[in-house]
Amino acid sequence: MNWFFLKRKIYNYTALTLSLLSAAFGIFFLFWILKDVLAMGLPAMGRAFFTELPAPPGTEGGGMANAILGTLLMTVLATIIGVPSGILAGTYLSEYGRKSGVASAVRFLSDILVSAPSIVIGIFVYAVLVRPLKGFSALAGSVALAIIMLPVVVRTAEEMLKLVPDATREAALALGAPHWKVTVHVVYRGALRGITTGVMLAVARVSGETAPLLFTSFNNSFWNVKLTEPTASLTVTIFNYAMGPYEDWHQKAWGAAFLITAAVLLVTVTARIFLRRKGRAE
Repeated sequence: MNWFFLKRKIYNYTALTLSLLSAAFGIFFLFWILKDVLAMGLPAMGRAFFTELPAPPGTEGGGMANAILGTLLMTVLATIIGVPSGILAGTYLSEYGRKSGVASAVRFLSDILVSAPSIVIGIFVYAVLVRPLKGFSALAGSVALAIIMLPVVVRTAEEMLKLVPDATREAALALGAPHWKVTVHVVYRGALRGITTGVMLAVARVSGETAPLLFTSFNNSFWNVKLTEPTASLTVTIFNYAMGPYEDWHQKAWGAAFLITAAVLLVTVTARIFLRRKGRAE
């Protein structure tokens, strides 16, 4: 009997040790990457970086104002397209069609899209939007990012809504509330934190995508707010500058990487603080 418990303790401590080492391994490289991005990118931060257009090749100076604007434009538009669609699809899977054939097909397609290479999605959008419209555009880039975002939001919304106890739904229905009101005012409120986390994960993923934008929005060295024209983005600019022969380009590429990292971190922390305060207020 003593040997049995001793063996269980050995297995338990072994598993805990391996888990701790794995976590430490990931955290070590995470902080290493963040340290390099901070050290290399922070010197590039300046007024010109945020307010000026890119300088001609071989000329020092200039900034990435157009790429910052283009990234914000496409990310916001992709969020407007992808998040409501994903939440509605997740709601259908969780609340209305849990075991239907349509729900099974949606889950299967979502799982495929989650693991699909982003460049494949970029080529798909190129075939269905860029070629028919005869030009690269911010709209095509936003649609590509929305498709990448969609399955993450769908699966997260479904799982978070399923975690809301059925007794909560039944209590609201017993009071005479229609099903849609129960979903909107009771179920959504219970799953708000999890859904918001899924949305933040989706936004964080698309904010660093480069391959689909190469086939959709392409790039632009000038100001552009029109959805039907090529638009600059930070990720594509990082790709171009990092492969360039100029040291000034390399520094600006690090600056853009730092800006993306800081923006994702700021949005995530702000959302967590807001949800925590709202939860305490309720």
